[in-house]
Amino acid sequence: MKIEKHGLVIGATALVLTAVAVTGAGLHLPKGVAFFKNSPKELVDEVWQIVDKQYVDGTFNQKDWRAIRKQYVVQKNYASKEEVYKSIRLMLKNLGDPYTRFMDPKEFRDLQVETSGQLIGVGIQLSQNEKTKKLEVIAPIEDTSASKAGILSKDIITKIDGKSTAGMDVNQAVQLIRGKEGTNVKLTILRDSRQVLEFNLLRQQIEIHPVEAKYRPKELGGIGYIRLKQFSANASSEMGTAIQKLESQGATGYILDLRSNPGGLLYGAIDIARMWMDDGKIVSTVNRQGTGDISSANRTAITKKPLVVLVDGGSASASEILSGALQDNKRAQLVGMKTFGKGLVQSVRPLSEGAGMAVTIAKYYTPSGKDINHAGIKPDIEVKLSKTQIQALVKDRAKVATAADPQYAKAVQTLQVAIANSGGAAQKK
Repeated sequence: MKIEKHGLVIGATALVLTAVAVTGAGLHLPKGVAFFKNSPKELVDEVWQIVDKQYVDGTFNQKDWRAIRKQYVVQKNYASKEEVYKSIRLMLKNLGDPYTRFMDPKEFRDLQVETSGQLIGVGIQLSQNEKTKKLEVIAPIEDTSASKAGILSKDIITKIDGKSTAGMDVNQAVQLIRGKEGTNVKLTILRDSRQVLEFNLLRQQIEIHPVEAKYRPKELGGIGYIRLKQFSANASSEMGTAIQKLESQGATGYILDLRSNPGGLLYGAIDIARMWMDDGKIVSTVNRQGTGDISSANRTAITKKPLVVLVDGGSASASEILSGALQDNKRAQLVGMKTFGKGLVQSVRPLSEGAGMAVTIAKYYTPSGKDINHAGIKPDIEVKLSKTQIQALVKDRAKVATAADPQYAKAVQTLQVAIANSGGAAQKK
């Protein structure tokens, strides 16, 4: 994620906090710093002004935003940093948008480092359900404590070390889940509105390499399998390298696995779409004035060979931008289950005193004009998995993307038909 001192930084389409802490980053909060260099009200007003100018909903959730400024900036006085931060968060709650959020200096620094892969945590991508306000797992990060223990997408975290999460926002939850490497945190999970489970998770270093690629010579004359785990800062470069290597190995077609990919940087999704598409619209964004940008392919595709994309309920945001672009342009068929359904774009802004915020500035639409927020994207070929099947794959990761994985098996069958219809391996660009 690129954070600039001035102006907007757009690209946090899946702006969720990972339950992680920073390690090895050389970042720390200075001790003995004065309360605020200027009036504490200036930080509150700074947040108010950003929302006033940029928030996607011009009605501010049917609230009188100017009256809210009077309440928090004009009338209220502040005696501590904690009181300022609490008031900012209460002010933002009026918007009813879990993705528009304030980060204190430590939280903001953690977020900046998060995309670099230098993390300690249990490996959960969290968001707050917009309707229920409950803390919801978007997806566990592969090969972490959370994924190995069996935590699943859509699980609801009800307690953290015995403390109820009722009324708790994502920032507060992450701070409780984070901790020292080698220690444990106990999460109480509600699954399918009826099953209560407890997980005792070890906090450990998480090294995130967003792309995993394999050439599979025994399948369909040799196919390329690419697993994209998240759209972090280096996802685009790793994806380009992977496709080029698989092309050199003679891949006849590709399976791109976006399952449990919670998203990330908007421009990562656009860059990766361009590696598969020569022509066509990728995504459009629309702000509260009804204007926006359209991103399209630019004739830089690395390959035109047949492609099948795997998706599920943990495929969110940037994953939905990429899969929606490939589906709408008929560049790929989608196999699996309906995606998560997050069609909002956030801008990340640095604030004074080292704090930061994310503000929802636009909605995004797929090339055909679909608004997938809450609705998600339906695959071309639906392959549902039972809870037993999902848990079996979570328990034994060696079965994922093999014949024992029903969604992957169907993707291979679908790719076989696509390769046959293309007359064999399509010509390279």
